[in-house]
Amino acid sequence: MAETCDILISGGGIAGLTAAAAFAASGFSVICADPAPPVTERDADGSDLRTTAFLQPAQTLLDRCGVWPRLADHAAPLQVMRIVDAGGARPEPRVVKDFNAADISGQPFGWNLPNWLLRRELIARLAELPNADLRFGTGTTGLFTRTEAARVSLSDGSQIQARLVVACDGRNSPMRRAAGIPVKTTRYGQKALAFAVTHPRPHDNVSTEIHRSGGPFTLVPLPDYRGRPSSAVVWMERGPRAQQLLDLDTEAFEAAMTERSCGLYGDLKLASRRTIWPIISQSAQRLNGERLALMAEAAHVVPPIGAQGLNMSLGDLRCLLELAAARPEGLGDAEMLAAYHKARHGEILLRVTGIDLLNRTSMLAPRPLRDLRALGLNALYSLAPVRKTLMQMGLGVK
Repeated sequence: MAETCDILISGGGIAGLTAAAAFAASGFSVICADPAPPVTERDADGSDLRTTAFLQPAQTLLDRCGVWPRLADHAAPLQVMRIVDAGGARPEPRVVKDFNAADISGQPFGWNLPNWLLRRELIARLAELPNADLRFGTGTTGLFTRTEAARVSLSDGSQIQARLVVACDGRNSPMRRAAGIPVKTTRYGQKALAFAVTHPRPHDNVSTEIHRSGGPFTLVPLPDYRGRPSSAVVWMERGPRAQQLLDLDTEAFEAAMTERSCGLYGDLKLASRRTIWPIISQSAQRLNGERLALMAEAAHVVPPIGAQGLNMSLGDLRCLLELAAARPEGLGDAEMLAAYHKARHGEILLRVTGIDLLNRTSMLAPRPLRDLRALGLNALYSLAPVRKTLMQMGLGVK
């Protein structure tokens, strides 16, 4: 006899755990399954040293499901987004443009938090919700659907019957594959190095994205670490160059990253180990199957530019929550899932396409094209209405 619940969430990453907290806080019974136990300590093997910038709409959602009070004291506000073009003959700033949240809002653009800490606090919040059941070490292996319910097979041999299955199980989603939903994938030949640094100059709550070639070098504010200003870094480069950098000894790597940062914060010092990730874009042909909704990386993957990745995922979640709350008796039915696809798919394709273009622009190697990039940044920034629209689009509020 299969166990039953309202919603089965496949995948216990940050998006899956947030979805579990949001649906459980809204009164639905939720089971969340993931084959990998979460790593919730900064310096433990396998910890995710990337960070997530929660933009304003995402912070509102986290507050609504009782997660934000656990995160607020650990979050570094992002007041200014600074774009630097350093595409000249030498690695030094030649165009610097600041987008200040004060121009559109009384709040920061967002708040930055380490991914390992997010997992820790989300799990703690879920422990407070009696209708949320976490199954770590247990993956989803099979999906059988009928018009009135779905039956999901788990790796421990058990089966769960749910009204709605939410696939938050990553870019190689087993639930998406089981439903036969195709994806379009773009490979850039890039990898991203992710790590934390300290630096002598304070970041002043400024997130800085430096463009030269190979991809952006981004410093995102973190709270002080051992009494020194600290930032999270995502350094995107073509694959072979990224691997060379990963293999450098600490002293040589610190010299290389200080040069790539144009010395804006002084000499950068490693404050964590280095991790490396492949960069792709990916979008699912559709976001819905019978009794199935795709969200997060099961639905879309983008390069780490402009804090769009997880914020797009939480846009998916907000949409699903609104549809479920508006018609709880129709949870997971064809009408709800068709409405979800219609509401999200067009916007996702627009953002995936836009971020793809930004990434290709950031990778430019020939000097004349880098010069055009600098001219374009100047032109966009100098038009106040365009600048304001770009900021609103980045927040997902336009």
